[in-house]
Amino acid sequence: MTACLRLTSIAAIVVALSIGDAAFAQDKPVRVRGEIVSLDGPVMTVKSIDGSDMKIRLADKVGVSGVVPFKIEDIKPNSYIGVSSIPQPDGTQRAIHVHVFPEALRGVAEGHFPWDNQPKSMMTNATVQETVSGVDGQTIMVKYKDGEKKIVVPKDAPVVTYVPGSVADLKPGAKIFIVAAVRQPDGSFSAARVNVGKDGLTPPM
Repeated sequence: MTACLRLTSIAAIVVALSIGDAAFAQDKPVRVRGEIVSLDGPVMTVKSIDGSDMKIRLADKVGVSGVVPFKIEDIKPNSYIGVSSIPQPDGTQRAIHVHVFPEALRGVAEGHFPWDNQPKSMMTNATVQETVSGVDGQTIMVKYKDGEKKIVVPKDAPVVTYVPGSVADLKPGAKIFIVAAVRQPDGSFSAARVNVGKDGLTPPM
């Protein structure tokens, strides 16, 4: 597979990750965070972080993207990143996690919108203007089409990026994140794309 095709396969996964809730309002999908229990043909059983078991039917050509660690010092000015964060009283954002987009996805879902990995959390997809190391972590200035944010990234905040994956990565014990699982009449869900942590990593999104 060429580098271009690899990035295209990642794009199909990551674009969904980066789109706000409004884009999915029609089908009212849910985000799934959890651990794979089993995979029986196209049906994946996941133990959700809330303790419930979820049956998820994967699309015939399900897209799979691997999530791997990324060094924060490799985030440079002009990098395109996504950050989930909590607003601070001083107007800054305190990062919960950072994901670094492949270059092919520059500009995807650019903006600042609500997220759901913690109460009051936000997601910011933007271009890095400046990054400065400090005692408490990294401070990153980002700019998007409607504004800019100052984001403080604590030293313990996970930083990840994406690599091509396959159905072979969807094995018991692997941690997954699905941004758009659609509830079916029988109570199960369907999904066209799955993000899976590599080597035991839990996707922090």
